[in-house]
Amino acid sequence: MDRRSFLVAAAAAPFALRALPSPSALVTADLESHVALVDLATGSVGKRIPTRPGPRSIERVGEVAVVAHTAVGEVSVIRGLEVRHVIEGFAEPRYTAAAPDGRHAFVTDSGRAELASVDVVRGKIVARLKLRQWPRHLSLSRDGRTLWVALGTASPELAVVDVRDPLRPRLHGRVRPGFAAHDVGFAPGGRVWVTGGEAKTIAVYEEGTFRFLPAGSAPQHVTFLAGCVFVTSGDDGTLQVHDAAARRVLHATRVPVGSYNVQFAGGRIITPSLNEGTLCVLDSHGRLRERARVAASSHDACLAPA
Repeated sequence: MDRRSFLVAAAAAPFALRALPSPSALVTADLESHVALVDLATGSVGKRIPTRPGPRSIERVGEVAVVAHTAVGEVSVIRGLEVRHVIEGFAEPRYTAAAPDGRHAFVTDSGRAELASVDVVRGKIVARLKLRQWPRHLSLSRDGRTLWVALGTASPELAVVDVRDPLRPRLHGRVRPGFAAHDVGFAPGGRVWVTGGEAKTIAVYEEGTFRFLPAGSAPQHVTFLAGCVFVTSGDDGTLQVHDAAARRVLHATRVPVGSYNVQFAGGRIITPSLNEGTLCVLDSHGRLRERARVAASSHDACLAPA
């Protein structure tokens, strides 16, 4: 590039940066049969994508989003802001984890007590693994080799599933955290955080042992960003921010009651409210930046594919 072209490009760069779209979230409108697109910088609601009844959980998988419709036993695949596939063959699909290949998703089915492997490109279930109890929340290890699956809303054990081959998931073992577990998440450093289904307790697993920490009212949910652990207590209307390394609470932020599920998205933390139908957007320090009214009730949210 010659000097004149370089200067022209440099002068245009700030305008190009301003023209880039800000990240958005897809938020379920549980009672209104659609998913809303919400701008995370402004909190404004854009397109509303019609879906099958009762969209509950939503998770980004590669360039699509996977939506579980628990009440009707179906899973939708959203691509390009429209539903491309509706997948049947579930009883009560609950939550989804993305495989590293961006093509496969793992969906818990509490009605069939199974983990289903789904090809999101073809819109088809490609494998099933029988578990037990009522599989719900799940998290993939950082190396993409294993899933930890909580077996109910307050489960005495978690299933450990080998998913190195998405077409052949197999049960590897079970972990008992010593209390009734609800949600589970792998932190970037490798520790596993398990939240309580009944007690005001979190368990942190490392090197074969659990360490217990105090938390808000159960059930709690967990996500991670920028060296911090974010734990919601929907019944309390709080989001606790933990130092991931020190495993101690830094502070808590008030969010609407019913803010259970929590995700990281576009360098932000997002938590929707079942009670209020809002989406709260917080920065990497857990400070509230936006509070958008999305629907009558919002169960889950995820980063929208580009």
